[in-house]
Amino acid sequence: MITVGAMEEIIKMAKENNGTITTAMVVAAGFSRGSIKYLVDKGMIEKSARGVYILPEVWDDEIFNLQNRFKRGIYCYETALFLWDLTDRTPNKYHMTFPVNYNLTNPKRENIRCVQCKKAIYDLGVAEVTTPGGNTVRAYSVERTLCDILRSHSCVDIQVTTEAFKHYRTRTDKNIPVLSEYAKILKVETKLRSYLEVLL
Repeated sequence: MITVGAMEEIIKMAKENNGTITTAMVVAAGFSRGSIKYLVDKGMIEKSARGVYILPEVWDDEIFNLQNRFKRGIYCYETALFLWDLTDRTPNKYHMTFPVNYNLTNPKRENIRCVQCKKAIYDLGVAEVTTPGGNTVRAYSVERTLCDILRSHSCVDIQVTTEAFKHYRTRTDKNIPVLSEYAKILKVETKLRSYLEVLL
């Protein structure tokens, strides 16, 4: 059994977190895993993904759920463009970058398009961004993403790339020095120059 106070506290935590709560959050707050099962059985919360629960009135946030399952995954390419509002296209598959030695079997099973890269580049330009569902996830920053989509193996459509740079031009928070620095590290300086000449 779970006390009324504990039930109220867990529901309150979910409300304060956009209607989403994870097993880790409940345990960290000092409640048992059994209390989650009790709330699910009572219909007060619903299972959304493994370890992720939502209030019944909340929309399921797939972007948040996937990163909660694959914590080493960082959203990249078109998914990052979408999260940063640099494209009007909603991704039909999500792109994530993982460290080189990460086992990709499970993410691939979830239909995630996986990229792997070395530690030095994996950590470059990681930022937090809000999903359309209002939750916080990790994605590569605007500048890092723009450099990534210029890399030869990115397979991002040229129209999407052009549109992203046009959106970038109108942003008040753009940072050209950082963009240039990342382009140098990711070896896309020449490609970037041709886009910047058109934009600036």
